[in-house]
Amino acid sequence: MTSLLFNRDPMDVMHEACGVFGIYNNKEAARLTYLGLQQLQHRGQESAGIVSSDGKRFYTHVSMGLVADVFHQAALDKLKGRMAIGHVRYATAGASSLLNAQPIVVMTARGPLAIGHNGNLTNALTLRKKLESQGSIFQTSSDTEVVLHLIAKSPARDLVNAMKDALSQVTGAYSIVLQTPKMIFAARDPWGVRPLHIGRLNGSALIASETCAFDIVNAKLTREVKPGEIVALDHRGVRTVAQMPAPTQAHCVFEFVYFARPDSHIFGKSVYEVRRELGRQLAREAPAKADIVVAVPDSASVAAMGYAEEAKLPLEMGLIRSHYKGRTFIEPKQSIRDFGARMKYAAVVEALKGKRVVLVDDSIVRGTTSRKLIRMLKRAGAKEIHMRVSSPPMMGPCFYGIDTPESNELIATRMSVDGICRYLNTDSLKYLSLEGMLRAAGKKPSDFCSACFTTRYPIPIEDSGRPR
Repeated sequence: MTSLLFNRDPMDVMHEACGVFGIYNNKEAARLTYLGLQQLQHRGQESAGIVSSDGKRFYTHVSMGLVADVFHQAALDKLKGRMAIGHVRYATAGASSLLNAQPIVVMTARGPLAIGHNGNLTNALTLRKKLESQGSIFQTSSDTEVVLHLIAKSPARDLVNAMKDALSQVTGAYSIVLQTPKMIFAARDPWGVRPLHIGRLNGSALIASETCAFDIVNAKLTREVKPGEIVALDHRGVRTVAQMPAPTQAHCVFEFVYFARPDSHIFGKSVYEVRRELGRQLAREAPAKADIVVAVPDSASVAAMGYAEEAKLPLEMGLIRSHYKGRTFIEPKQSIRDFGARMKYAAVVEALKGKRVVLVDDSIVRGTTSRKLIRMLKRAGAKEIHMRVSSPPMMGPCFYGIDTPESNELIATRMSVDGICRYLNTDSLKYLSLEGMLRAAGKKPSDFCSACFTTRYPIPIEDSGRPR
């Protein structure tokens, strides 16, 4: 039997960044973009949009909601042309509203432009005030629009140099797709914080945040867009049109821990293999006398596999995650403890009863969800619960494209590990060390941004650009 369904507290998770997709020279451009966005849905669930072009004009469909809800046959039929860009969004700068949904389309003296952005600019507010003082009128509260205004105001004669001029003025993280009626550009910030990849499908060129978006359309990964690189997709194929100085790499390590899909390759590594090694390393550092290992699905499932493998313990499906929770629900009149948080998970009593359990999760943010999970497992009959976390304690917010709570809302900034353990009411609690996490990621530690764990921010933060 299963019991105790509950929904993860939306304020107790790190919300995804955004996802971008682009394709040039394909008669099914809009439909392939739709499929690509479906695979990137985990990166943003607030809004989705596609802008296509037939070489003369844009065709646009953007709306609030999930990809499958935003697009239907009639909408896709109207997106004409052999090129398109798409975007899924979670608000990290600017309000959550249709006004800020992307791709954003504007008319400029250089012609119409459409843009989609994954990341967060850390001097966007400063630049916005400067541009407004010079007469610019903004239509959205998104930091992405700042880039468009900088391009439009650039004195450069051609669009490539205008892009280079604009991007040289911004700081922060960005993976951008920019479309004209005749071609697509893609650009990545000099630190390479967010992933961005180039793919190929027969004679078509593709751009995507993660390689899982290529797999669904049978495209092949060509390479990553290099940090600081601007590439063009046109009739000549994919070519580098500009390269800005790249001071140092700062790949987001939390992409490996939580955000990216396990079937993707990012930063030159398999997410699946890195996540599994996170679990193995966690087992080496924090063993527990236990009978079984249980994952908090789905994001910690691969790490739990690694932990169980290294610890030589059976991995049991002690928690089930529902993928069909509606947007709203009718709460029963009779009060049920934690009802508002019981729509997403279920405990499997037969797997848990009388067992000493290692519960593996990828992170603890505020701790409210973990506390409810542990209470649920104990009610299902678990004898002991030893919580293991495949990342270090979270100590600071992200300013580079992930929506996170402020520092004072993070449980690790207010309590010691022992204090968190008591709050969660678990038998023991251990986190993966920073060194162990970076070792599992498989590159030089200096190649990664781990600021949410260390509060050492590698990119200057002028005004943060955090949601207003």
